[in-house]
Amino acid sequence: MRRFVALALLALAPACSSNEEPSVRPPPEEGTLDPIPDPHEGGEGGVMPLPDPEEQGGSVGRAPRRLTVAQLKTSIQTTVGRPWDELETLAPSLGRADYANIVTENTEPNLVFAKFMEDGARKVCLDQAAAELNQADPNARVLSRTVPGSIKDMKALSDAQVEQLVVYLSTRFWGAPLAGEELPKWKRLFTQSSTRALTLKKPDQAFAVMCIAMMTDTRFITY
Repeated sequence: MRRFVALALLALAPACSSNEEPSVRPPPEEGTLDPIPDPHEGGEGGVMPLPDPEEQGGSVGRAPRRLTVAQLKTSIQTTVGRPWDELETLAPSLGRADYANIVTENTEPNLVFAKFMEDGARKVCLDQAAAELNQADPNARVLSRTVPGSIKDMKALSDAQVEQLVVYLSTRFWGAPLAGEELPKWKRLFTQSSTRALTLKKPDQAFAVMCIAMMTDTRFITY
């Protein structure tokens, strides 16, 4: 009888122990990670505030970045219709990495870049404008595509046609049409340039002036 009771108690022991909650052990000290701060803490409602646009030239979010040499090469070819032949020679001065002494491309706007950019704009824009001088088909032209007929007859352009040209060029160079207070200023620039160009008997230079001005604008070389 005693043996039977002892066997019964042994059989019930696992069942009783299974109902007990396992003890919680603290994690070992070795390998314990430090708490990571919440990146969203700060500001109202736990959200980091956006940078002040006035401190970033009116830009909300990241600051504008300058084009790399490769991006600049593609942009000039696409926008103006011809390459800047000297670009590859000047690439190291414009910030391209040589991966021997410099492994990171410099995209900071500086005076050296601005100087070479102005020289390149003059070369490319003057050549393209001269090539369009004797091109009668507007669809075959780039800088003067909206001008009907020959660009030698700029005196016949109406105010609406000048505005159409300026809006077309700004959209082509910057990806956005001119509007507001800027539009009449650029129209006036073209009118003055065309008057001077006709006096010199070089009507193509009016379009070259517009091309140079828009190509050296920060809206063309940054994104």
